[in-house]
Amino acid sequence: MGFIFDGFPVIFGIFFATVIILFVVRAVKGTAQWSKNNASPVLNVQAVVATKRRKADTHMQQIGEVMMPMENTTYFVTFEVQSGSRMELRVNGREYGMLCEGDRGELVFQGTRYLKFTRV
Repeated sequence: MGFIFDGFPVIFGIFFATVIILFVVRAVKGTAQWSKNNASPVLNVQAVVATKRRKADTHMQQIGEVMMPMENTTYFVTFEVQSGSRMELRVNGREYGMLCEGDRGELVFQGTRYLKFTRV
């Protein structure tokens, strides 16, 4: 039984290093995408709202001495441009609620960053 406890520091170290590496990789990817979006031109195109979707992530959070389930929702809208190609952009909850499938108008975006949609 002693071999289990002897290996624990190694296993814990590997687990801890993996978590740190994953965190760093995610931060680098996010910073790279942010930088790429900033370097992209702001484009205005005619588009149609093709589809909408949302992704809900649930996790437990401690509030005082009680663990409460918390939900974080991310909203996405797929736009179809005149050439027929589609792009899915992340939007805030207010924009998500205001847009309906089939809406036509002018989409303004920068890289993968949604800026606004004005109905025509």
